[in-house]
Amino acid sequence: MDFGFSEEQELLRKSARDFLQKEASMTYVRQMMEDDRGFADAQWKLMAELGWMGLIVPEEHDGAGLTFVDMVVVLEEMGRVVLPGPFFSSAILSAVALLDGGTAAQRQEFLPRLAAGQLRATLAQLEPSGRWDADGVDLEVRRDGGGWRLTGTKLFVPDAHTADLLIVAGREPGSKGTAGLALFLVDAKAKGVMTTLLKTMDQTRKLCEVKLEGVTVGADRMLAEPGKGWALLDRIVDRGKVGLCAEMCGGAQRVLEMSVEYAKVREQFGRPIGSFQAIQHKCANMLVEVESSKSITYYAGWAVANDVPEAPLAAAMAKAYCSDAYRHTAGEGIQIHGGIGFTWEHDMHIYFKRAKSSEVTFGDATWNRELVAQLIGL
Repeated sequence: MDFGFSEEQELLRKSARDFLQKEASMTYVRQMMEDDRGFADAQWKLMAELGWMGLIVPEEHDGAGLTFVDMVVVLEEMGRVVLPGPFFSSAILSAVALLDGGTAAQRQEFLPRLAAGQLRATLAQLEPSGRWDADGVDLEVRRDGGGWRLTGTKLFVPDAHTADLLIVAGREPGSKGTAGLALFLVDAKAKGVMTTLLKTMDQTRKLCEVKLEGVTVGADRMLAEPGKGWALLDRIVDRGKVGLCAEMCGGAQRVLEMSVEYAKVREQFGRPIGSFQAIQHKCANMLVEVESSKSITYYAGWAVANDVPEAPLAAAMAKAYCSDAYRHTAGEGIQIHGGIGFTWEHDMHIYFKRAKSSEVTFGDATWNRELVAQLIGL
């Protein structure tokens, strides 16, 4: 069995790296960190023209029709440059939601626009409780004539301030757990929707608070009916975990490269610090973490791409390992760089902050290890 990437996937990786090195320099990243929108329209349009927005969207809906493994390749390169912007929320979370849960009419209405970069969407799951399980969803959904009325608050919604469409999780009054949980497609500019940009540690990834006060949606905007919402949300989150792990692999790899390069040129006591055993051990341990992260992420990418039964387990295992590995690698990278690694002018803190935000998104390592234990019956 060949566990390597195909020639086409390696070409995709090269083209992605070449494009991102040119269009997503650290100067651009820092500019977008200070910009409330968090991305430039010109770059968004270029990525759409490359077909990245519709990478996993079928050709019948004007997408590239590739697999999630191909998406992993692109995301790994995006992680290397800490790419800001709403790509992850739109091209992955929202695309998966529409592909797996949308009706034929919904897919036809939204997916071609999503693939063309003309529509930005995001997933609104997390609430003030901060829980990633079904009991963490409290937003109320009530039947209202032939449609529904949504009331509640969502927190840490990625890129909601620039989104056109919100995929909102809610539940019927009186229901608990997975029962009564539903998903809806909500116009981000609809009456009763109020979005506030939050100030967070990782400014490369914009997060928002979204309040819905009696927002009405038609029956044709239901993505998953009550009682079936969690099954769809679970699939979305599993693929989100794998995509996030791919980003973390790319970021950790770049941190390792920067650290090794610095250890070769920074001298102390008349010789490069890379000649000291303590630094060598740090770099060696970082290499093991990076390579292990890639191995488990590539497997998880294959698992979700082929929709195998162990896909949820693979996604949870990958997230559990990569959450710790990227944070530790980024922290060690700062230590190797010494005093300069702590300065605002150096890029290390940008990777460390992305590592911390990625660590807790879709649950930290402890949360996902608990999921692994449950899935294997412990």
